[in-house]
Amino acid sequence: MNHSVIEPYLNLLNPIHDFLLCRTPQEWVQQASLSENLPVILLDHLHCELKAAQSAALLLRRYAVNQDHGQALLDALQPYEDLVYRGLGDFRQLKRSKQLSYALQAAESQPYADEIIDKMSRLIREELHHFQQVLEIMQRRNIPLYKLSASRYAAQLIRHVRTYEPQALIDKLIIGALIEARSCERFAALAPYLEEDIARFYVSLLRSEARHYQDYLELAQKLSDIDITERVNEFRTWEAELITAEDTKLRFHSGIPAHA
Repeated sequence: MNHSVIEPYLNLLNPIHDFLLCRTPQEWVQQASLSENLPVILLDHLHCELKAAQSAALLLRRYAVNQDHGQALLDALQPYEDLVYRGLGDFRQLKRSKQLSYALQAAESQPYADEIIDKMSRLIREELHHFQQVLEIMQRRNIPLYKLSASRYAAQLIRHVRTYEPQALIDKLIIGALIEARSCERFAALAPYLEEDIARFYVSLLRSEARHYQDYLELAQKLSDIDITERVNEFRTWEAELITAEDTKLRFHSGIPAHA
């Protein structure tokens, strides 16, 4: 255990800890840091990076970009989805795949487009880069890709999303903020217990993940006519309940392992 790897980032983590209503339970850290559980944690982390990119792309396609650029987003994600969900392709193909290297064009009919494009396109590029980094770590350890069921975490939060706009969009952005903040908090919680290369990688993610949660919150507030603090607090409460409840599956965002 090496807590010194986190010490330079404590100031960065303070806002995260203030935002989240609870810390990750130590029971989860103990189980997630066991060497026999490393494959499932890394594989689920890989899935989470892809899902984060997919969620941002969905927001862009639904609320921001024109049809042609919406298709370009799907094309950029397809090699990653083929690899994870269909077992097609390999790491070299990801390196050669189409990247979002140009400015996305806003759809004229979307009033929130410019703000969403600015933040979400950058997030997609970073999440796909993180995906490749996790995959490299897995390959060095001969950890195979296989089908892995998701935790209930995101699905349970999405159940609370309102069905009318722009409130639905605001709720989705708040959920995005919580997922990014929890990811950042868990990288910091796990890093001291992991092998050096993974610990360094998780620490390297702290800065970008901390910014991601702030991007989501800032965008949600800009799109709302009223202060969103009350709504954010509702989601913070629901999120903490999921983190502190028992879970039968060990996943990157799961609650207390039932077998701990």
